[in-house]
Amino acid sequence: MAAAAAAVVFDAEVLSREERIPAQFVWSAQERAPADGGDRHPRGRPGRVVNHGVRAALLADAYRCLDAFYLRPLADKQRAQCRPGESHGYASSFTGRFRCCLPWKETLSFNCPAAAAGNERAGAVVDYFVDVLGEDYRHMGEVYQGYCDEMARLALDVTEVLAAALGLRRGALRGVFAGGDSIMRLNHYPACRQPHLTLGTGPHRDPTSLTLLHQDDVGGLQVRDGDGAWRAVRPRADAFVVNIGDTFAALTDGRHASSLHRAVVSGDRARRSLAFFLNPPLDRVVRPPDALLLQLEKGRRPRAFPDFTWREFLEFTQKHYRSDASTMDAFVSWIAAGGRAGDGHGGQEGK
Repeated sequence: MAAAAAAVVFDAEVLSREERIPAQFVWSAQERAPADGGDRHPRGRPGRVVNHGVRAALLADAYRCLDAFYLRPLADKQRAQCRPGESHGYASSFTGRFRCCLPWKETLSFNCPAAAAGNERAGAVVDYFVDVLGEDYRHMGEVYQGYCDEMARLALDVTEVLAAALGLRRGALRGVFAGGDSIMRLNHYPACRQPHLTLGTGPHRDPTSLTLLHQDDVGGLQVRDGDGAWRAVRPRADAFVVNIGDTFAALTDGRHASSLHRAVVSGDRARRSLAFFLNPPLDRVVRPPDALLLQLEKGRRPRAFPDFTWREFLEFTQKHYRSDASTMDAFVSWIAAGGRAGDGHGGQEGK
């Protein structure tokens, strides 16, 4: 039997200078197939939001804070280390969770719960930075608190557009996210001397509901089109990419489909992006609105997805299954096999 691969530490400052990347970061040729040209609009491609009202100064501050955090030594960043089974904190390429096909990136994720004015959750992002990293990070927390508040506003507005596309009344989807438990993620993809062998993020569908992504001018986001080709999503400083995730697909019974995407890395430049994931409250049942269910009854078509809570799906991705192209299918099978009782297990945990 072959010996297990040695544990690797993803120290961005060190690995970005290495001529040969560790074997744990090498992906299969099929998964890292080169992309075709960009700027096409195949079915399922994420949309863009412009004229969004988010101040350019706020975006600039968000990137400055991102850079300041990732310039810190690894030991400093690890003060916010993500714990096993949790979805928030600092993760250096998920080296503690998986053994191969590791993404060439480091991330800082934190919860940004919805809060009304005066609610104790209103400053949750600031509290996270101060509690975990210290008082010196209060300004950073304030910047991301403001950024998350703007992203929540924009994401909820997007739900209105998506509801209208289905012929639903105003607010039919927005209400699902009232009091929601959204997530913010700061992505840093260091330069890589062998970018053709690895991926910043492997092919996957977001398990979350809606993603609002802003990427810097390096680019790297790619989407799989209906013909099976990868298409580059070119960055625009004035636009956010809107990606529909699996939970939103279930909420609309597949009428809005989740998008398969990945990220590549650069050989000479670090890439950064800001990702906001809109989610419902953890224990809210994800179920299509009555108007959509009525359409299904009239069409005599069974529902494509069972009822579930966001907590169940989130924990499935953190404890049982590595998010990929088939996460929702695996989750539905896990439920059918009695996974809610704790006797199911996904097949990708060791990947």
